[in-house]
Amino acid sequence: MKEYKLALVGATGVVGREARIVLEEMKLPISKYAFFASSKSAGTKIEFMGKEYEVQELKEDSFDEGFDFAVFSAGGETSKKFSPITASKGVIVVDNSSAFRMDKDVPLVVPEVNPDDIAKNHGIIANPNCSTIQAVVPLKVLDDRYKIKRIIYSTYQAVSGAGKKGIEDLENGIDEYSNGVKYELHKFAHPIFNNCLPDIDIAMESGYTKEEEKMINETRKILGKPNLPVTATCVRVPVFNSHSESINVEFEKEFDLDELIEALKNSEGIIVENNLEKHEYPLATNSTGHNEVYVGRIRRDFSVKNGLNFWCVADNIRKGAATNALQIVKYMIENN
Repeated sequence: MKEYKLALVGATGVVGREARIVLEEMKLPISKYAFFASSKSAGTKIEFMGKEYEVQELKEDSFDEGFDFAVFSAGGETSKKFSPITASKGVIVVDNSSAFRMDKDVPLVVPEVNPDDIAKNHGIIANPNCSTIQAVVPLKVLDDRYKIKRIIYSTYQAVSGAGKKGIEDLENGIDEYSNGVKYELHKFAHPIFNNCLPDIDIAMESGYTKEEEKMINETRKILGKPNLPVTATCVRVPVFNSHSESINVEFEKEFDLDELIEALKNSEGIIVENNLEKHEYPLATNSTGHNEVYVGRIRRDFSVKNGLNFWCVADNIRKGAATNALQIVKYMIENN
């Protein structure tokens, strides 16, 4: 099998660090790795697969020596500037930012859902938003069988989705509550400790947040249903890692609940935990460190015809970012 060369951009950030762990687990046929970050982090030494690497500053000529893949996890502005430059040198870019997700010429991919779209790339493949990724994995299974008519999302999103500063705000809030240590907020408009903040990303003219609009528009694009009615309320909660979502779906077709649950159980990348009497359902603490999407609390919505409610949990840094991006790379390698 061919040996490939892979670069990781944003290697010292929350997602970049997790991507290094996932890469070690995947054991892809990669003969050369390189790690890039901003000038602030350049020169940092990192341990990876038993070797020490020096993080390099990302520049326009960083990929002149030749790479097959570059996974970007360094923010939208960095991606907008450097992804096209990188792609122009024959490198396939898998971008974790929102910069290209809604570009009609850039595939938006979750490998369990729409792997065929990978082949449509022109050098850049977009990784969806973390909250969208975990939702569409079970939704695709259900749409194939029962044809989704409408989706209502309510999310409960962990602070790790807001990066290092979001994590610090929760840690500092806990420290103030426990030890009386005063602190300044680094990320959120209000303390996240002991609060739920229905305010993720920027406010839009529509009255929605950008996070909510991402979920709506990305779901439509990934499922190939541009006119699908979707609405969302996205909330940041005082949980360190793993997003939880309440998903309400209305189908065009009737369904047998037991058959629907079996279909989810037998689908790639999904773990069903669905026994309310025994208090068995997906938890953020159980999904952290895993690549699968956990689904439970599966029940009919009796308020509408062919309605369904379910609870969906996944590690937002893994499946919601690092793992999904590297699964795209793995798919390309395995399918030449």
